[in-house]
Amino acid sequence: MRTTEPRLHPRPPADWDDDTREVMTRVEQDGRVMNIYRTLAHHPKLFKRWSVFGTHVLYRSTLPPRERELIILRTGWLCKSEYEWSQHAVIGKASGLTDEEVARVMADTEAQGWSDNDIALLKATDELLLDSFISDKTWEALSATYDTRQLIDIIFTVGQYKLVSMALNTLGVELEEGQTGFGD
Repeated sequence: MRTTEPRLHPRPPADWDDDTREVMTRVEQDGRVMNIYRTLAHHPKLFKRWSVFGTHVLYRSTLPPRERELIILRTGWLCKSEYEWSQHAVIGKASGLTDEEVARVMADTEAQGWSDNDIALLKATDELLLDSFISDKTWEALSATYDTRQLIDIIFTVGQYKLVSMALNTLGVELEEGQTGFGD
């Protein structure tokens, strides 16, 4: 069962404290602050500290952007987080994923069209979400392409977006204006 209404409405700028304003200046895009950030403004200290880690995973990870987005989309899909999906479908396309690949993320990891490397990333994501562990076979496949730091970034990317998906789903964060969910 999912909530159909926001449990916490995004906080308006007038209610932000100084720490929150500081973080919002870094996440603002085209003069707008997304609902996820305005909702997390209900807990300013957590928001400020979490944003440091989230920034690493999204912008400073050692993973190539396309691969990072493939992992994030798979995580959002498996966690049933339409907000996460809608945001990263756009980011994924800007990072090199095709419309077909974004749609294919919802299919089985063995769907035709994926490279062996993409399959390994998708399987690692599935395994981490189901078992909290990457199998030896999948680890070996990933190790053929990725160095130690990248392997660690794979794990932390799945973990970060599982956490974010749980928050988005539970708090009922609404899609941004103009964004679409899974069925669109």
